[in-house]
Amino acid sequence: MRKSVAMTILAAILMAGHVGPAPAEAWQLEARAIPFDDASAAVPLTYTPLARAARPWRFCVLYPHLKDAYWLSVNYGMVEEARRLGVAFDVYEAGGYPNLSRQIDQLKGCASDEFDAVILGSVSYAGLTAEVERIARLKPVIAAVNDIDDSGITAKASVPWTEMGAAAGRFIAERHPRGSPPVRIAWFPGPLGAGWVTFVESGFRAALADSSAEVVMTRFGDTGTEEQVLLVEEVLEAMPDIDYLVGSGPMAEAAVPILRARGQEGSIKVVSTYLSHAVYRGVVRGRILAAPTDSPVLQGRLAIELAVRALEDRLTTYHAGPPVWIVTPGTAGINAIEGSLAPASFVPVFSQEANRLPGASP
Repeated sequence: MRKSVAMTILAAILMAGHVGPAPAEAWQLEARAIPFDDASAAVPLTYTPLARAARPWRFCVLYPHLKDAYWLSVNYGMVEEARRLGVAFDVYEAGGYPNLSRQIDQLKGCASDEFDAVILGSVSYAGLTAEVERIARLKPVIAAVNDIDDSGITAKASVPWTEMGAAAGRFIAERHPRGSPPVRIAWFPGPLGAGWVTFVESGFRAALADSSAEVVMTRFGDTGTEEQVLLVEEVLEAMPDIDYLVGSGPMAEAAVPILRARGQEGSIKVVSTYLSHAVYRGVVRGRILAAPTDSPVLQGRLAIELAVRALEDRLTTYHAGPPVWIVTPGTAGINAIEGSLAPASFVPVFSQEANRLPGASP
């Protein structure tokens, strides 16, 4: 009954398109005690967004890709907030984490006078630093979602990815405390070299330290579905008696049908390190045990907000993001998806024009 109710709630909300915070209502966030230092203390923050931008600013927005529902949900949050504030943006996506040179070229294009600020979801922690520093002398650069060297960054809308990994690790550690029968984990952190992966891995492994769980196989790879399917199949061929498959959302999505086809759905458990539409469905149906959520819709909204504030000298919070919490079959419901998932009907928006109020001056 719980699963069917949760799925009904999900369908109703996504079809209605009312995912995320209500316009101009306060958002419950966590700021970092030391801006740009994810290891510093989290400070609870009730954040009131602006009612309207002073001008129809235009932003250059860079994403690693739009290959999975996570970045689609970030995009949705940006679209909704840009419409509400009356600003515009153009999106350029690198096509995947291996494409650093492409994103550097895209970032160079953001220096154009056409754009007032840059919102950067980076493919690399330090690979764009030189170009960020150059552009930061011309306009604000807002880091979004992925961790990045803070040189030249004006503000940052993100959560500590260490905590995302730790949340998944703690979930397993609580199921298998030290002294209990050992379990073996195949670990799929994500793309090697991506800004968030090092931190996810660090948090995950640290959380497992005081448990009976052991990572016995690690596979890095881009977060495209095809890549993750190949990695999951490779691991299962090499070690068919593994106990857990743990990793990125696309890995968890890929694992569910693969395990079903192999007749291993009950014997091998799946845990995701973040939430997506397919991961949420898997959790509701009991096929994925758990997934932390960092509310990507809300992160997208916040990135637009911070960019507007930076341009209008109204920036008071320099680094914040939603609190991380874990979604399980017992907690799946409205709170699990609000701020996390774009509506089911949403398609990527690459160019959003400013929504001007009647009678407003250009």
